[in-house]
Amino acid sequence: MTDQRLPILKTWKLFMKGAYPRSESGRTLPLKDARGALVAHLSHATRKDFRDAVEAARAAFPAWSGATAYLRSQIVYRLAEMLEGRRADLAEAVRCTTGATKRAADDEVNASIDRTVSWAGWCDKYPMVLGSRNPVAGPYHNFSMPEPGGVCVCVHGVADAQPLLGFLSLVLPPFCAGNAVVAIANTRHPLGALLVAESAPTADIPAGALNVLTGDAHELAGWIAGHRDVDSVHAIAEPAIAGTLRLGSAENLKRVHVLPADEDFTDTDRWTNPRRLAPFVETKTIWHPSAT
Repeated sequence: MTDQRLPILKTWKLFMKGAYPRSESGRTLPLKDARGALVAHLSHATRKDFRDAVEAARAAFPAWSGATAYLRSQIVYRLAEMLEGRRADLAEAVRCTTGATKRAADDEVNASIDRTVSWAGWCDKYPMVLGSRNPVAGPYHNFSMPEPGGVCVCVHGVADAQPLLGFLSLVLPPFCAGNAVVAIANTRHPLGALLVAESAPTADIPAGALNVLTGDAHELAGWIAGHRDVDSVHAIAEPAIAGTLRLGSAENLKRVHVLPADEDFTDTDRWTNPRRLAPFVETKTIWHPSAT
């Protein structure tokens, strides 16, 4: 007999429709820490997994977009509360896989929670920034108001970008606007995104409104671009992935907003600006007769 034992490594599942299924393929990807040691396994999302996630998002979209802006704000703030309660786990996830110092990991977690609170505050205020009352010649009132576009896919396709802060910065603007989101976590450093997914049900996020997949962004990019039930894409990507997203989406006219690979997510002024939502909303203009 020996006192040594093999550790049981966690296999992180996908997050779809409020549940945690394995990939339909049964494949996994190894997750290694900054020193190259195996620390966990990741479900390897396939084309069918992506299709299932989009179907879940489409089904959840009417209820999420139709919820009051105040309710969406409260739910996103609740998510910030859940993340605050898991500060130590989030910091360890960032530090373990990226090799960041303890201080740098803590700073990223602090910025991520603060950003979530900021976007919670914009949920019921951004229509006043992006909307307008338009002057017209005649006895009418004319209003232009933003409405969520539908299903948005967020792709964190750059290994060196902040894994937690970058993930939330990509997801929160379309999500807070009322879009249902399918998020592709950072392939090399996905633990922050997966911990957010674990917190989503206890934050009262409706099933399907937020879905998180792990897999190879290069492999998924073509399927994302070609899927006709995806309305928009929000991505930070290397040139090869960005080119696939733009070229494939040109055929079906989905909106593609790709950030440069060196995007600085720590720029608070840029990433808490309500105009970050503009690519993920449609503007509806309403004419109403005025009293004579």
